[in-house]
Amino acid sequence: MEKINLIKEYPTYYKANSQPVELDIEPINCLTISGIGAPDGEAFQSSIGALYAVAYTVKKYCKSDGNDFVVPKLEAFWWVEEGLVFEETPQSDWHWQLMIRMPEFVSNDHVDQAVEEVIKMKKVILANEVQLKPIHEGKSVQVLHRGSYYEEAPSINKIMEYIKMNGLEMNGHHHEIYISDPTRTAEEKLKTIIRYAVK
Repeated sequence: MEKINLIKEYPTYYKANSQPVELDIEPINCLTISGIGAPDGEAFQSSIGALYAVAYTVKKYCKSDGNDFVVPKLEAFWWVEEGLVFEETPQSDWHWQLMIRMPEFVSNDHVDQAVEEVIKMKKVILANEVQLKPIHEGKSVQVLHRGSYYEEAPSINKIMEYIKMNGLEMNGHHHEIYISDPTRTAEEKLKTIIRYAVK
């Protein structure tokens, strides 16, 4: 059985370089879970665990249907309440939506089955909050950030300057795609795609 690898099938989605690039992102389906809190907080970390538990259980069901796939990279949208400045807002008030992209053949039935199994067998009640959602950013600008998540300002500034110079406007939340696994990669070597939908 051939295993589908979305990272290889959609290289534009999962690759970036140090200079801003404008691109058009296709509609996708993602497993998602949302919350509020700091990235090193209990809510965020527990949500990552619940999301991965459901993703790998969905993979198991799809494999039994003859459609195996590699679970792609973790992603997240980040934002704060309207009127607030992100950099000045306490991390405890940060909003986020964690995501893992799914192949087109993954259905709500697969997800419902997986959620039920994860809750029953692994006792991860938070899995009940995981949903399959359509995401469509469309026209976007992105850059590859290297290093700590807390030192993204220069990379973000590159995007903002590009947006300004090209007469564009932001049209969505701050989006991060975690190319590196922070549990296995030195902080200074982390690779993260930073993306903003624009219009």
